[in-house]
Amino acid sequence: MRKFGLIGYPLGHSFSKKYFTAKFEGEKIADCQFDLYEIPQIGDFPKVVQQNPELEGMAVTIPYKEQVMAYLDELDPACQAIGAVNCIQIRKGKKKGFNTDYIGFKHSLQAWLGDQIPSALVLGTGGASKAVKKALEDLGVNFLSVSRSESQGVITYEQLRLQPQLLSDFPLLINTTPLGTFPKVEGIPDLPLDHLTSANLVYDLVYNPPVTRLMKECLDRGGKAKNGQDMLELQAEAAWKIWNS
Repeated sequence: MRKFGLIGYPLGHSFSKKYFTAKFEGEKIADCQFDLYEIPQIGDFPKVVQQNPELEGMAVTIPYKEQVMAYLDELDPACQAIGAVNCIQIRKGKKKGFNTDYIGFKHSLQAWLGDQIPSALVLGTGGASKAVKKALEDLGVNFLSVSRSESQGVITYEQLRLQPQLLSDFPLLINTTPLGTFPKVEGIPDLPLDHLTSANLVYDLVYNPPVTRLMKECLDRGGKAKNGQDMLELQAEAAWKIWNS
């Protein structure tokens, strides 16, 4: 039996398990299974691999996309530039890290907006944001990062509330945080929402619920919004190619 899986914490309603289970059934791929490995700390990762010698590949989600890098034997060059891993290939005990979030987000954003991609505010500075920012750089899109803490190239949500004109200077808002994810669907980044207009666009990496509170706030003001469902599907297919390469 070929085994694949997902590590993260918490996992709850996992896209990956549903997606790959349906893929295996729909495409009649025999002798494959996809399991969830909910680990409360990244130090438990080696034990998961050791106890499941049939594992050939793993997906990585919040909060381990950066922490897992220290436990890998090799990194795809793109991961070095991005600084985060969400896909692991396991061959003869050797673990190699990749980032398919980059592929999924980049292709999804281009399919949505074409070549006319406006300046963006990237909400959050976690592992997913790193892939998003690398994709924006490669697409030549100007962006500014927003987080709870200020650092070089990063402003705070408080600063954004004091400079709400930034929502018009950077009309594309990309939420890379888990805020708004089921079951805590009322969660939303701390933005000056009253300054959203029909010129704004929201790309929310959250996919459950299909319309997040942030997306709705933008849509209610005449703007455009999309969730991260197709990004997830694209990155999952990219991971499947890596695991079978």
